[in-house]
Amino acid sequence: VQVVESGGGLVQAGASLRLSCTASGSFFRIASMGWFRQVPGKQRELVATISSGDGTTYYADFVKGRFTISRDNVKNTMYLQMNSLKPDDTAVYYCHVETQEEYYSGSYRYDHWGQGTQITVSA
Repeated sequence: VQVVESGGGLVQAGASLRLSCTASGSFFRIASMGWFRQVPGKQRELVATISSGDGTTYYADFVKGRFTISRDNVKNTMYLQMNSLKPDDTAVYYCHVETQEEYYSGSYRYDHWGQGTQITVSA
C-alpha cells in the first residue's frame, strides 16, 4: 500500500491550506484514515480521523472549528482543510491509513503512513 500526501507549504498566520492523501495498491478495504503531526523533539500527535464506513470524524481540541477532514471513498483520498492557521500548527503532517484484510483465519488491520508534508506558519 502506498500513501502519498500533498499540499504542504509555507503560509502566514490566518491563511488556509488543504492537504490531500491518496492510498493506492492492493488491499481489501480502508477502515479509516487520519492526519497526525509532529514537531522535532515531540511525539507525533493525532489531528483528525475519519472512518470509511459512516464517515464519523474526530478532531483534536486544538484544531476544532478550524480544520475539516473529509474523504472520497471512490478515489481512496482524504483531505484536510486547514483554516485560520497559527504558528503553533507548524509541523510535519503525516497521513495514516488503516487497511483491513479478510482471511479464513479472521479479519486483520494494518497501519500505513505517508512520507509527511511540511507545513510552516509564520507569525
